[in-house]
Amino acid sequence: MRAIDSFRTMAALTAAIAIWATAASLAAQGTAPARANAAGGAAPRAGDVFTNVQILKDIPVDQFMGTMGFFSASLGLNCTDCHVDESGGSWAKYADDNVRKRTTRRMMQMVSGINQANFGGRQVVTCFTCHRGNKAPTVMPSLDLLYSSPPPEEPGDPILRTAPRLPSPDQVLDKYLRAVGPADRIAALTSLALKGSYIGFDDADKMPVDITASAQGQRVAVVHQLTGDSTTVLDGTNGWTAAPATDKPVSLLVLTGEELDGQKLEAQVLFPGRIKQALTNWRTGYPTSIGDRDVEVVQGTMPGGGTATLCFDSETGLLTRLVRYGESPVGRIVTRVDYSDYRDVAGVKIPFKWTVTWLDGRSHYEMNEARPNVPVDAKMFTRPAPSTPPRR
Repeated sequence: MRAIDSFRTMAALTAAIAIWATAASLAAQGTAPARANAAGGAAPRAGDVFTNVQILKDIPVDQFMGTMGFFSASLGLNCTDCHVDESGGSWAKYADDNVRKRTTRRMMQMVSGINQANFGGRQVVTCFTCHRGNKAPTVMPSLDLLYSSPPPEEPGDPILRTAPRLPSPDQVLDKYLRAVGPADRIAALTSLALKGSYIGFDDADKMPVDITASAQGQRVAVVHQLTGDSTTVLDGTNGWTAAPATDKPVSLLVLTGEELDGQKLEAQVLFPGRIKQALTNWRTGYPTSIGDRDVEVVQGTMPGGGTATLCFDSETGLLTRLVRYGESPVGRIVTRVDYSDYRDVAGVKIPFKWTVTWLDGRSHYEMNEARPNVPVDAKMFTRPAPSTPPRR
């Protein structure tokens, strides 16, 4: 489940796309067609939902929202930095033009031109290439950076093939499966009901969260917040998020493409027996470190073409990090999940804590109760109704 604070930051940027450049070249970069939603037709496009969208109107709404996060992360800016001051209290004001939007329009044309002229249209240069999280690119080299120790390489970049003299992907995954529990206990785990707490990066207090999942790829996660529930549902094929109107400009967000694939993969972590089938084209990367722990790295391809990297603790064999991304017309939309506090549930070790980090948000989940093999009603995993404020 994507956290509600993503909507608070990312949704506030939705109208910014109206000022970006040349439809033809951008539409060709990293844009995958939205899959049909079996339960409700094709996913809505950005141009159908938002006003004054001039360039990325033909991409799905959830990918459109992801591009807003990419801009935010690339320039280190938040919603009102790019929009007029009044945008904080009115969705309609997000479409108002200003000097910064006009400047970014020219910058987007420049980036598109560089890729077209020098890289055959491949997305080699993006906003982040030069800005690196700053409003303006740094011109002067940093001597401190030059003579300091570089940070460890963050796993997630594409691995073209398994490097020589490294364990095969099957060997790494088999070690993981042995670590989480006996094969018969893993196969016997068919459903889970979890209770715990959730807190987002801009939340003052923790909020209750309920998660119910089945081994068939179905999951419903409900965060109970003061303004109304935020609900994300996977029915095994489709996915949706419904959140309060105060948190997002659309009442129901349909999940598509790599975002849908990624959330399905995250749901699979609770039922590890099918991990090998979740991805294709597995390959092994070089070992690295996360914090003070050594990890083994494998990578696979999601059904829609996105990339997922899994990092397993070299000592325990347990999954400690999942990094996934999909391409977009402006750059990679990346999400990272860090897992910890594994506990035994019906003979299978599952994480009781995980933190989801993406381009402009971070959410922390902490479970305190897990009930295995509970009866689940298929009606739980249907398209959610729009969120309504709780009764006082």
